[in-house]
Amino acid sequence: MCLAVPGKIISISGEKPLLKKGKVSFNGVIKEVSLAYVPQANIGDYVIVHVGFALTILDEEAAEKSLAEFHDLEKTLSSM
Repeated sequence: MCLAVPGKIISISGEKPLLKKGKVSFNGVIKEVSLAYVPQANIGDYVIVHVGFALTILDEEAAEKSLAEFHDLEKTLSSM
């Protein structure tokens, strides 16, 4: 089972769709990922990343809701 956390694209490089990459922030942890599957992605978009590939773009509301739920889960687990 895999857990996917939304990340926010902070920069994009590469012109050709298959070579397009982005730096994505996961709550301050920056990872470079392939944007080959979401070439229409823009800086500021939230994406779901798996094994170094952005697979889908999320709207900001859905991303913020997911991040809030992860934060609540973290608080619950830390209080156990």
